[in-house]
This record gives sequence, C-alpha cells and structure tokens, in this order.
Amino acid sequence: MAALPPVLRWTWARFDDLGVHALHDALALRCKVFILEQGPYQDPDSADKQSWHLLGYDDAGALQACLRVVDPGVNYPEPSIGRVVTARAARGGGMGRALMVQGLDRCRQVWPGRAVRISAQAHLQRFYGSLGFVAVSDVYLEDGIPHIEMLWSPP
Repeated sequence: MAALPPVLRWTWARFDDLGVHALHDALALRCKVFILEQGPYQDPDSADKQSWHLLGYDDAGALQACLRVVDPGVNYPEPSIGRVVTARAARGGGMGRALMVQGLDRCRQVWPGRAVRISAQAHLQRFYGSLGFVAVSDVYLEDGIPHIEMLWSPP
C-alpha cells in the first residue's frame, strides 16, 4: 500500500496578497529545485504578478510544495499551471499529485469550463497524463530541459 502524503496547510494568494515571508518561501523553494537542482534560468518572471500562488506548509511551518496558476492570456489563451515544485524530502509520497489536484480545483473554481495548459518537463508526461492532461505538442527545449505542452479539458 502506498503511503499517504503528509497533510499540508494549503494557502492560496494572488501575488499582491502573498506577503514578503510567503513570497520568500516560494522563491527559495523554487530556487532550490529549478536553479540549484536543474540548472540556471530566470525563475521569477512577470507571470508571477498575474497568477494565483498555492503554498503547502507542513506542521513545522516549512514550505513543502507550491505552484502558480497563471491567468488566461498571459502565457497561453487558457489558464496555465506552472512552477510546480515539491521539496526534495517531500517527493515520492503523492505530494505532487495533491498539489496538482489543488491547482486544477482552483482553475475549475475561477474559470469554470475552461481548459488548462501546462508546459511539462517531458519526463513527467505520464504523471500529468494520469491527471487527465493530453500532449498537444512535440517535445521542445525550454531552458535546456525537454518539455511538452499538455492540455487538460474539463469533463
């Protein structure tokens, strides 16, 4: 039997409502994974300011997972989910799935009936496919990492 992911306290906020501590936590976690683990690229970008941000804190107050939901028309015509990240210690136990479920739920609440687009790292295509995303592009390089565009359509 697979272990259940730890319970996190989920917090949604628009960029202007994050507060400096939550913003620092999110950027620090993103930096650890996207820059130190995966290689340098410009992580904070203008899309951050036009997004919902989801942060998942453990009982000790440490950020374990976060993502952003970017407004339609910023990166794609559809709302998009990106900067999906879990702390190294939180991986492998279902945290990424719980994070994405929260992200899709927010998209359904804010933009009911709309499709959601992602630019997924290609090696995670099966994971995102298990959540209902379908590949809609060939594999391409983004910041030196193979990616693929995927689309989730509402039932």
